[in-house]
Amino acid sequence: MYKIAPSILSANFAKLGEEVINVIASGADIIHFDVMDNHYVPNLTIGPLVCSAIRPITQAVIDVHLMVKPVDRIIPDFAKAGANIISFHPEASEHIDRTLSLIKENGCKAGLVFNPGTPLSYLDHVMDKVDLILIMSVNPGFGGQKFIPDALNKLRTARQKINDSGRDIMLEIDGGVNINNIAEIAAAGCDTFVAGSALYGAGKDTDPHRYDSIIAALRAELAKVSK
Repeated sequence: MYKIAPSILSANFAKLGEEVINVIASGADIIHFDVMDNHYVPNLTIGPLVCSAIRPITQAVIDVHLMVKPVDRIIPDFAKAGANIISFHPEASEHIDRTLSLIKENGCKAGLVFNPGTPLSYLDHVMDKVDLILIMSVNPGFGGQKFIPDALNKLRTARQKINDSGRDIMLEIDGGVNINNIAEIAAAGCDTFVAGSALYGAGKDTDPHRYDSIIAALRAELAKVSK
């Protein structure tokens, strides 16, 4: 029911392949890519070449979160590089419906991402094209930020929209997720949890046994919600 999606933004890039292999072996479900362009957000991270390098070493779902503007140009590149899910911010597209269709035409699932100040009304006329809704619980740009509590209200509203649609749409959270708040986040309706610094520790420790214990602790908290 619940999926844990480590963000490689906080991984040790000198050992990125090992980091991906170890975290999946430790029980993570999805590899989350935070793609930033130093234009839409004030940071510069990774491109399709990193995705194509990681694709052969794991069968896990690669979830690409595009924080780039304009967004359409780079979508086919990430699809070709092996992405399974591609999500984008509505502010980064001139035509949201067209961008969602472009993602699907390139063989990927499509997602919309909502910053803390972005209204969910962008979903009103495109729910039939959305496979994932990503709620940002921090302002995008840098890892290690604190969780913004109002994201819980946004999750509850998004969950209701998904339930009303009758469609199988993932509801993901990104930003400040940790052992202390993951249960409360799940109770608000979230099913997919991006964890960066809480899991990778900003790349300071690549011991796979550490990932085992952290992921086990996250799942133990989620189990409390399931009951």
